[in-house]
Amino acid sequence: MAKIGLCLASSTALTLTLALFPATVRAQDSDSIVLEQITVTSAEEQVKQALGASTVTAEDIARQQVVNDVSEIIRKMPGVNLTGSSATGQRGNQRQIDIRGMGPENTLILIDGKPVLSRNSVRMTRSGERDSRGDSNWVPAELIDHIEVLRGPAAARYGSGAAGGVVNIITKEPEHETFSFSAQMTQPESSLEGSGKRANFLYARPLGQNLTFRLTGNYNKTDADSPDINASVDDTTCTYTDTDAGSVTVDCPAAGREGVVNKDLTAQLRWKMDDANTIDFDASYSRQGNIFTGDRQNSSVNETLEDLAAAGAETNVMKRRNFAITHRGDYAFGTSESYLQWEHTDNTRNLEGLAGGPEGSITSTEKGTILLDNINAKTEWVLPMQLVGKDTSLTLGAEVRHERLNDPISTTQTITSTTGGGIDGTNTDVADRKTVMTQLTAGVYAEANIYWSENLTLTPALRLDQNEYFGLNASPSLNAALKLSDSWTAKFGIARAFKAPNLYQLNNDYVYYTRGNGCPTGYPSLGSGCYVVGNEDLEAETSINTELGLAYEGAGGTNATITAFHNDYRNKIQAGNVPVGTFETGSGTAQYFQWVNIPKAVVSGVEGSFSTPLGPNLDLATNVTYMIDSKNSETGEPLSLVPDYTINLSMNWQATEKLMLTPSLTHYGRIQAASTNTVTGAPLTDPQDRDPYTLVNLGARYALSDSTSLSAGISNIFDVQVLREGSSTSAGANSYNESGRAFYIGLNATF
Repeated sequence: MAKIGLCLASSTALTLTLALFPATVRAQDSDSIVLEQITVTSAEEQVKQALGASTVTAEDIARQQVVNDVSEIIRKMPGVNLTGSSATGQRGNQRQIDIRGMGPENTLILIDGKPVLSRNSVRMTRSGERDSRGDSNWVPAELIDHIEVLRGPAAARYGSGAAGGVVNIITKEPEHETFSFSAQMTQPESSLEGSGKRANFLYARPLGQNLTFRLTGNYNKTDADSPDINASVDDTTCTYTDTDAGSVTVDCPAAGREGVVNKDLTAQLRWKMDDANTIDFDASYSRQGNIFTGDRQNSSVNETLEDLAAAGAETNVMKRRNFAITHRGDYAFGTSESYLQWEHTDNTRNLEGLAGGPEGSITSTEKGTILLDNINAKTEWVLPMQLVGKDTSLTLGAEVRHERLNDPISTTQTITSTTGGGIDGTNTDVADRKTVMTQLTAGVYAEANIYWSENLTLTPALRLDQNEYFGLNASPSLNAALKLSDSWTAKFGIARAFKAPNLYQLNNDYVYYTRGNGCPTGYPSLGSGCYVVGNEDLEAETSINTELGLAYEGAGGTNATITAFHNDYRNKIQAGNVPVGTFETGSGTAQYFQWVNIPKAVVSGVEGSFSTPLGPNLDLATNVTYMIDSKNSETGEPLSLVPDYTINLSMNWQATEKLMLTPSLTHYGRIQAASTNTVTGAPLTDPQDRDPYTLVNLGARYALSDSTSLSAGISNIFDVQVLREGSSTSAGANSYNESGRAFYIGLNATF
């Protein structure tokens, strides 16, 4: 703890000292520093030019439909898909950004370079799922300037949670007084699918010579699918006890997609102190409420759940408050960016079962609240210099992340013991359980962008993180770019990335109980079922991420890349399948298990991209991702449900001076289902893979004036029906719904 405090104090002192440099220092461009007629790009900018890096521009977003969440566009980048948190299929429609098959939990979401961690307030179940929409939907599409997507070694510099990749959402920053307004409506052809509507605004104006104010607001509602949308492929029936009718048997097919209502408000005050120093004060409030359609983790239903689904009730609300102060410096000796951020998440939801078949099913009209506070501080300095006799841009940084989770809900599973014993390290009395957990991680890093020769650029880096649970973690990396000719460049990257255990996995008072059927294969129930508890001795998950490839930049705007990537994934955390102890309950012997680190998993594949103008008014862009492996090396089971291959293709056709047409398609290859139950390890009967399918879209944008445009289009033109066939492992890879044909229209205006 003393080392962490010293690190924070030192970085803060460095930030404050240099922030107060006089205004007369010579400013340089924020992205490059001139040294003896040689332009030296910062190490961060060099990393963003790596093979595993893509940018989605505001123009890209404007050309495509976003119903609710920008993940709908990010999914079309190389190496990116949308999946649930694991291969079980549970919570299959809560799809989140999955980069290179590493799973959503290894994708770090940033807004303006600052981490967004609200999803960590949602309980992680035994199989690794969260009933969460993820963190990519806090900024509406129209208010985004661009999105940076970093994959593999390019992402390792960002610390915990970036082992798969980083998605950095950069918001618009108008320099002059402006008011913009956007509105969009989406109407599916099928009456079983939810429609959508969105409206937002951005207002900015100077408040004096050195002050600028920005205000944004957004309202977005996407209706839920019908509770019966999957009935044609899932004929499951459920029996429960109704208060009035007694025992009732009902059809209970897997639920479709929940609806969501977003309300967002942000404010920023920018103070340009002088030519060298700028400070931003940011505040934001967002509320995401669901529209329930009957989803549950397993197959169990009850009277309360059925009533809430029929009513389309709001069963969980996520409120996110964010405050940040950011300083940017632009000096003769280099540039800097430092921030202090407080992120508060209020996760209020209907209570769910914590044991057996009802686990993850809403069982009560009573609500509970989980609170998560994250404090992040970071300072980064880019300094041009000579290193080993070479022109170099040196990046030095320090970062601190403090997490505090207050969850009085998920720690209430009872433990029955007749011998006075129980589970070592876990309080038998619920009233004594730890409901508040904290975790502190501090890191320092150095990265050098070295122009070794006219054709060779090397970017070595080292990051050191100290965590109060697992101790010191080292994350070295090396990226290199070798220019083979005027058109061809070979690029290589290798990095060690890590992810800290989450606060549920670390809490030995977080208890899951299965009455017997969920006990691991080889260790059946001994009369009183099996418990799974947290483990404060977990190690960080780590991976060695490697990529190698070629980039081509030809005359006339033709560009192409091909990249092979391989990740050795070590110490992945999952619920253990070997008991660590037993105790007596009066009705038999109970076994208990812990969250553990598994030795090894592997992810590998190939990405390719190609873009070229086909004429003066027509551009073509395509990318391909082929997954060779994404599996647990011990069991051979997939880490997440991603396609064997994905093909994205789009064209931008400037049909007239005012009309832009954008046809596009995405083809998904076969998705392999797990062959064993992820919870118990038992073989599954006839696991079903997801067959390949193709989605074709057409978008149009018409410029009504220089400041106003109308957009319209059709998504999934051929109305490909993709339905969910079960709530858990019984669905195999058929674990989610893909929207059918839908029509949309939108208006964008700037004044």
